Amino acid sequence: MSDSDATSSHDEFERWANVFTEHQAFSHPSELHGTLCGRLAAGSRLPQDQWLALVCEQMGLPTTAPEESEALSAFMIAAYDQTLTLLKASDMSFQPLMPDDDYAMEQRLQALSAWIRGFLEGLALEAGAGLGEAPEEIRELIEDLVAISQVSETEADGEESEQQLTEITEYVRLGALAVFTEYNPPEPRESKTLH
Repeated sequence: MSDSDATSSHDEFERWANVFTEHQAFSHPSELHGTLCGRLAAGSRLPQDQWLALVCEQMGLPTTAPEESEALSAFMIAAYDQTLTLLKASDMSFQPLMPDDDYAMEQRLQALSAWIRGFLEGLALEAGAGLGEAPEEIRELIEDLVAISQVSETEADGEESEQQLTEITEYVRLGALAVFTEYNPPEPRESKTLH
């Protein structure tokens, strides 16, 4: 991952966090992003009204919030499109929505746990019982994600913890992409041959 990828994904967290703060949401932005990624990874595509209803439900907002706040609906519609585009990207530039290194280790662990919980919830909602028939590596990955999401947020700060968090986050990122690849057949490329 290049520095510019890291910077843009962390700026993205700030944008999501600002929207959550502005609307006094009681949930974590990483959890909503994880839920969206889990549903998309399982092969689902949400119509705009269904996505905005999910946003309201997760943020603890009235169902009328998207009509009342043009900024909220515009942000979330763009976020949906961007997330799907990044999951499909051949350069594997997708990143889970996480705060950057300026945040305390505890806050970053909390965000990672929230993202994984959301991802697993979204995956279970879409794939349901079918997950039992998933390839073994996907089932093992899901078990790993469950274990990671339960990691204590009281881990000590330090060089070793930083390294572990970086490695775990990368494992989660690649895992999400593996699930997406499993449940989303590649789209046919448009032929660029001129006849």
